[in-house]
Amino acid sequence: MDLPPVGLGTMGIEDEAVVRTAIDCGYRHLDTAQIYENERTVGAGIATAETDRADLTVATKLWIDALGATAVRPATEASLDRLGLDAVDLLYVHRPRGDYDPETTLPAVEAVCEAGLTEHVGLSNFDPDQLAVARDYLDGIAAHQVEFHPLFWRESLLADARKHGYPLVAYAPLAGGRVFEEATIVDIADQHNTSPAAVSIAWVTSYENVVTIPKASSRSHLEANLTAIDLELTDDEIARIEGIEREEELFPE
Repeated sequence: MDLPPVGLGTMGIEDEAVVRTAIDCGYRHLDTAQIYENERTVGAGIATAETDRADLTVATKLWIDALGATAVRPATEASLDRLGLDAVDLLYVHRPRGDYDPETTLPAVEAVCEAGLTEHVGLSNFDPDQLAVARDYLDGIAAHQVEFHPLFWRESLLADARKHGYPLVAYAPLAGGRVFEEATIVDIADQHNTSPAAVSIAWVTSYENVVTIPKASSRSHLEANLTAIDLELTDDEIARIEGIEREEELFPE
């Protein structure tokens, strides 16, 4: 998929006005999930925005209790009902857990795609071995969404995305606010007279096949996250960030 470098992660957003404001600011990729319990909120924001639905990429995710072969379609239809949409652009398998079985789950998701309820099928929180198995049952992986920030990222997942030509969608790019206390990030931000958030987003999106979906609620933060991609980090600065000890996984399996 050709995704914008910065989209909106909506976990924890409960006000449709935030979604509407994000769209007004220029966000064109909106990411939600069944487990966030805010698909109605996201859908209401889309419905009341002035931007045409056709100009938006809307993604949601099937939770682990909706991955049985007979559960995938009704669960997808329920998400669409909450979103108020006929189809989403991207439907993820949220985690390879619970009722997930690649032999039955993935053909069922493909069938949902063929029925026109989603345009693309993505995966989320898979490891390289699980991705390899999934490719046996999918007609391509449209995107893979993973935790990716200066304090936690997996080179093996970046390599798989590059090898197989799909975007890596980085969630939690600010490490839950921890980047504001990371000395390397703060130092680079000071040198550029910008914020640690901008540095983190610029670093994440410096990789050719990585896009990100930071969460923000205020207009000022929404706008700042969008413009962070204009920050040009030097090769040395990128290397310094890559050298940060990676221990802070926020959402372990």
